[in-house]
Amino acid sequence: MHLCGPCSSPLAAVDSDPLGFSRLAVTGRPAWGEWLDTHTKVAMPFTKLGLSGALLRAVADQGYTIPTPIQARAIPAVLAGGDLLAGAQTGTGKTAGFVLPMLQRLSTKPSPHSATRKPVRALIVTPTRELAAQVEASVRTYGRHLKLTSTAVFGGVGLGPQTSQLRRGVDILVATPGRLLDHLHQRNVDLSRVEILVLDEADRMLDMGFLPDIKRILALLPRERQNLLFSATFSDEIKALADKLLNRPQTIEVAPRNSTVEAIAQRVHPVRRDQKSRLLAWLIGHHNWRQVLVFTRTKHGADKVVRSLQGDGIGAVALHGNKSQGQRTKALAEFKRGSVEVLVATDIAARGIDIDQLPHVVNYDLPNVPHDYVHRIGRTGRAGADGEAISLMCVDEYAFLRDIERLIKREIRREVIPGFEPDPNETPQKIFSKRSRPEAQGQRQSTDRRKRGAHSQNGRGSNGSTKRSSHKQGKKRGSDHARWVAAR
Repeated sequence: MHLCGPCSSPLAAVDSDPLGFSRLAVTGRPAWGEWLDTHTKVAMPFTKLGLSGALLRAVADQGYTIPTPIQARAIPAVLAGGDLLAGAQTGTGKTAGFVLPMLQRLSTKPSPHSATRKPVRALIVTPTRELAAQVEASVRTYGRHLKLTSTAVFGGVGLGPQTSQLRRGVDILVATPGRLLDHLHQRNVDLSRVEILVLDEADRMLDMGFLPDIKRILALLPRERQNLLFSATFSDEIKALADKLLNRPQTIEVAPRNSTVEAIAQRVHPVRRDQKSRLLAWLIGHHNWRQVLVFTRTKHGADKVVRSLQGDGIGAVALHGNKSQGQRTKALAEFKRGSVEVLVATDIAARGIDIDQLPHVVNYDLPNVPHDYVHRIGRTGRAGADGEAISLMCVDEYAFLRDIERLIKREIRREVIPGFEPDPNETPQKIFSKRSRPEAQGQRQSTDRRKRGAHSQNGRGSNGSTKRSSHKQGKKRGSDHARWVAAR
């Protein structure tokens, strides 16, 4: 097996590629024209993508030999050094698509010297704690044979250990926006030497109202850097962000925007509103499901479903924003090792959940944001495996299903389960009220309180603004939240 040396040119392995990856590195499109399906096997092995021997050993340690389409296209593009806008469905291996070439670029360039501490050279921003932990784990997995350090910082845990690590210095920092701003306010981290910026799951960050935070972080980065924007969905809003952030980027989209993985079998079970919990328990028991990820619209709803399943003798745990980080980590670990059959989660808490061979995803509540449906069912059918996505739909949610089908451009099969037929006389009820507060809004308000606290400690923010201007900024962020809530 040929291994490319760590000092070889990033494009050395693609320049002689008969399938046209050298053209990809320049244009972002393969020479043969049409995109492959997301999970179509790529003939080009990892050994031909220009990765160093150390990285190839790490990839081989994980049992991988052939890259997924997003990896095959993103790796040469990132190694070329330019900005990148990449759209790929959840579960297609896009994390390795930026982690591997990022590690390559950092390892082949000397680290800038600092009299105080090792500077942060790469910053990866993610929307949730779970995704931050998952990405940083990938950095450690693929960088195991390199002399690069990394850490993840996110909320829900104490600042102390994170502060100690940051003050010692790391090469690669993975962070959620709110906790990163906490550390920036306390001067625990310096971003002035960042060479590579990655915005992962950028669509979710926009959905959660993090754009003002992202702008504040961008203002602290050096002008000369490589920008990589990865997204599970490829919306017009993402392209608008890319226009402002990226400099003449290559664009890679491995599947039609907003499409769902073909390996996932999708169906909808119409059911009465008050029979959803019974139908869910029946499905799990009748089909003998051993690992099911269930999505609810609210935190209260998640807890209620867990109690109902436990009452039916089914092991279940909840994962949502009201849980401490320790509780969330424990719940996910129990689910992964099979101690419980069902994990009931909200959209935000579940972002970043990566479970190999997860067979079943259930939408207990249909999402009112169609993009969330794509994200939810992307938890199954990962890396080419088969998966099943089932939605329980009551009369209140017909409009949600219509919007989802319009987005994914396909009709989802309906199937009525005998004994759980919907009531034709049941009238729709309003799902949201003015008093409703989505989970993301609560998280963002908590972040804003931390920011106001940081400003009030010394009278001025890190950019020299007064308390009054900070208050105005807080009001502006509040208006952003209102727009997000309206969209929800």
